[in-house]
Amino acid sequence: MKVKRSYGHRIAGSLLLAGTLMTPPASFAQEQAVPVAGVAPEWLRLPPRPRLDTEGQRLPTRAEALAAAEYVNAAQMADMAARPIPLSTGGALDAMAPNWVSAVYYVGAARLARVSERPETLRFLTTVAEHYHYALRGARSGVTMLNADDIAVGDLYQELYARRRQEGVLMPLQQRLDWQVPHLARKEDTKALVWWWCDALFMAPPVLARMSAITGEPKYLLAADKEWRRTAQRLWVPQDRLFLRDERFVGRTEANAKPIYWARGNGWVLGGLARWLEAMPADQQGRAYYLDLFRTLAGRIAELQRPNGLWSTSLLAPEAYPEPETSGSAFFVYGLAWGINHGVLDRATYLPYVLKGWAALNRQVLPNGQLGAAQKTGDQPVHTAAEDTGPYANGAYILAALEIADLSGPGQALPHGEPIQDSPEVVAATTPSPPAPKTVRGPEELARREAEMKATAALAYDPVLTGRPSTVEPLAPPPASERTPRAVARFAPDRLDDLLWENDLVAHRIYGPALEVKEAPSGSGIDTWAKRVRWPFMDRQLKFPNYHMDRGEGLDYYDVGRSRGSGGLGIWYDNKLWTSRNFATYKIEETGGKLARFSVTYKPWPVDVVRKVWETREFSLPLGSHFTRMRSTLQSDSKEPLVVGIGIAKKSNENGKGFIARDQAGGRMTYWSPESAEHGTLGFAIAVDPKMLIGFTEDAEDYIVLVKVQPGQPFTYYMGSAWDRGGDVPDRAAWERLVAGETFAF
Repeated sequence: MKVKRSYGHRIAGSLLLAGTLMTPPASFAQEQAVPVAGVAPEWLRLPPRPRLDTEGQRLPTRAEALAAAEYVNAAQMADMAARPIPLSTGGALDAMAPNWVSAVYYVGAARLARVSERPETLRFLTTVAEHYHYALRGARSGVTMLNADDIAVGDLYQELYARRRQEGVLMPLQQRLDWQVPHLARKEDTKALVWWWCDALFMAPPVLARMSAITGEPKYLLAADKEWRRTAQRLWVPQDRLFLRDERFVGRTEANAKPIYWARGNGWVLGGLARWLEAMPADQQGRAYYLDLFRTLAGRIAELQRPNGLWSTSLLAPEAYPEPETSGSAFFVYGLAWGINHGVLDRATYLPYVLKGWAALNRQVLPNGQLGAAQKTGDQPVHTAAEDTGPYANGAYILAALEIADLSGPGQALPHGEPIQDSPEVVAATTPSPPAPKTVRGPEELARREAEMKATAALAYDPVLTGRPSTVEPLAPPPASERTPRAVARFAPDRLDDLLWENDLVAHRIYGPALEVKEAPSGSGIDTWAKRVRWPFMDRQLKFPNYHMDRGEGLDYYDVGRSRGSGGLGIWYDNKLWTSRNFATYKIEETGGKLARFSVTYKPWPVDVVRKVWETREFSLPLGSHFTRMRSTLQSDSKEPLVVGIGIAKKSNENGKGFIARDQAGGRMTYWSPESAEHGTLGFAIAVDPKMLIGFTEDAEDYIVLVKVQPGQPFTYYMGSAWDRGGDVPDRAAWERLVAGETFAF
């Protein structure tokens, strides 16, 4: 039977066997063409085998590395598509499942889907998540609800949430992590650990750290940090610079009398540290511990590489296991390449190990496209056959390939931002939809079915389109005597030390010391409020616990997160913006009249390991202006000039990414954010002295203006904002005209 092309999954030809297996659901294919058992659909068939570097004498091009990733990924998808799905997925070794075996593959596939031009991978991953209803295994008991292995699939759900922003995608995972947090963050040390085996450090901590990054709630990261350190205290052996798999291996040795250190176990840790650091704020307290540990472990791993480029499954007993083993080695290549790309490891020192390991992995890619010589699931070194494969090994290979691809580009900044939200077209093209029931046959039934679907869409209550039930208490206007336009600044200890300023047109705030203690991800980005009245409203809006709702005068719907918001600054060094935490001290100079004027200080913050910087900044906002003038004085322990990056946060939603415009001659950058159906659109602008302007750049979080500054010498810049529902700037063209016509005094 001919297989029709589809972006969905195949319907397996296998039947129910002894009550333990089921065919993939019909929703895996939009067209009900059932393929011959064991034959994957045409779209899942392997592409031509690419040229795989097996020599290790040169750095592969980005295109070559990505082609290798696509090839192994396609092989893994096709293999999963051809297998029935077990009803009990805990022991599934090669089927589409929500267990760790498959979840590790999904981690690699999800990262590949970000850069791939093929929609099949994202559609496949969406199909997996839809089939398992975005849920996790382990509901039977408290012990199983804490099992790190069953949290690993959470990365897939987080990836899809980041790309689609569909609330229900994240709910089951967040509920499970909320339940876990008190146990992970327990104050007392207990004899038994939650993460008692080193594999757990790959499976769960990155998911918890990423949940903090997504939600802005530091509790997940802080709880994971506590348990991570408990696990390391038990399993890390400083004198050997390696991790035991678990406490059963304390004192156990190989035949050569050396301790048993499992390659894949240490690969879990190295790879897990990389993913953990990707989601950890750069100024997170205790981050240096993990960077030092990563470097120490990576150094030891490099020392133990075999002449053939791989690593022995028992790291200190290569003579006992002479055959190739790739699952540990793939994680080592991934981790070492990741360290180079992110400036954690020295490129000249570690690149030879990476190239040698990458070539060795490619020599083990089987004719079927999967990575061979992969040790089966287990907990310690065992012998491995050349034909052994596993989804986790293919996932590690894909992660390694992606880092190899990045080696030919610029360095990567930490932490990573979340992927940009997909357009509605991409979401539609990569989301499987179930076919019509089998009873729908013939033109009359098809027409009736189409009418039924239209009626369902028209009659069903949609909270996205209609909004949530209106229970919003309106903001009572101030007394007539206070409805006069004026420029005000206020320190708000009642709002965790925010510093607020507004005039008749705009409203802003920056974050203070109390919030820094309470919310670790908070920083020195500038918040912008949407405002439609000409008198001050921020204080009265903040009287409500939920001040993010429009109560008639405006609201705070802008999310600063880890970005620079609407004009925060940092130091641009080594392709990364190094930023301060919240302001430390403040002084209000003028408020309540025609000008709001105040100053703040920022404590010293590191710029990589090369220098420290600290700042005093003066703010002034006059009546009738959309622009706050800022005069910054940066000090440093080095006299070398600074490259300062001033940023505007990137935004995206179903309406796109907005519009960025850069004016080199005028020293200006404007941004018109994508429209929010509920709240409208915000416009932003940065203006700098053109004589100081170096250029423009961007990172994962921000569009950035670069200026050259001498430590100790003040410089001036302006940040401005507007709201299309504020009454005076109705659209993008009006905003760009206003910015272009403004005169700035530097």
